[in-house]
Amino acid sequence: MALSKILLYYRFTPITDPNAVRLWQRDLCELLGLRGRILISKDGINATVGGELGAMKTYWRKTREYPGFGDIDFKWSEGSGLDSDGRIVDFPRLSVKVRDEIVSFGAPGELRVDPTGVVGGGTHLSPGAVHKLVQERGDDVVFFDGRNAFEAEIGRFKNAVVPDVATTRDFVAELESGRYDHLKNKPVVTYCTGGIRCEVLSSLMVSRGFSEVYQMDGGIVRYGESFGNTGLWEGALYVFDGRESITFGTDAATIGACVTCGAATSRMVNCAEGDCRVRVVHCEECTDAASALCSRHAGVMRPAGAVADRN
Repeated sequence: MALSKILLYYRFTPITDPNAVRLWQRDLCELLGLRGRILISKDGINATVGGELGAMKTYWRKTREYPGFGDIDFKWSEGSGLDSDGRIVDFPRLSVKVRDEIVSFGAPGELRVDPTGVVGGGTHLSPGAVHKLVQERGDDVVFFDGRNAFEAEIGRFKNAVVPDVATTRDFVAELESGRYDHLKNKPVVTYCTGGIRCEVLSSLMVSRGFSEVYQMDGGIVRYGESFGNTGLWEGALYVFDGRESITFGTDAATIGACVTCGAATSRMVNCAEGDCRVRVVHCEECTDAASALCSRHAGVMRPAGAVADRN
């Protein structure tokens, strides 16, 4: 039986001709029968791609041959399977596009990139180094979620600050609001799914006066691979493909709460009432009983700990 795999990766490095890279990546993926999403800009590449194992190994080898891409930290994970045409079922299609930003914070003019990566960002810490920092500094260490707020509804680091942002474009205004000024002299560890959002977020924080900013190297994915459910991570990791979420073992806690009945679940759906398309936690039983939600998500109950502030 053919195996399906998914690769998550990014690389910040100057790209002289983003459109040429787009055409190369599009042709390579089409040749290998891959699906997924790839964004390219003058500052680098951001991709999540999936397909049959052998094709994915070829894609991995070919992509690493491009100048500046040889040291990319590729993160492998299991796919959900292949369809009758041998294409991965977790993505509906292949999308390869050139954008101003490979992760959309709405601040392309602020980002500085050289061949080593983002200039002026936070200090990278391995999962083990994060634990060492917590052991040495204790409760002074602040975990700062660099994802959309809804992602934290089903999984986050213990006692993390979760900014109330609907998209990454909201982070600049959130940082400039003054809500987090009391954290500017604390050790702040930013984290996100695979690391890319924290590359930009940490640089935005440094430039706005946060004095001790770190970023979790490899993101939640690498942390989960290192510590599973025995460390500081709680719950499931939201992912932007057909899998919806993943866990780091069968012993993962379920911290999400259905907005209708309060039952523990990691299942998320789009609120489909009117113009609302917010992702909310909704168990299967309640979704079957009433597919549409709103008025304001039928009384959303935010889980304890998903806070936008910390003293």
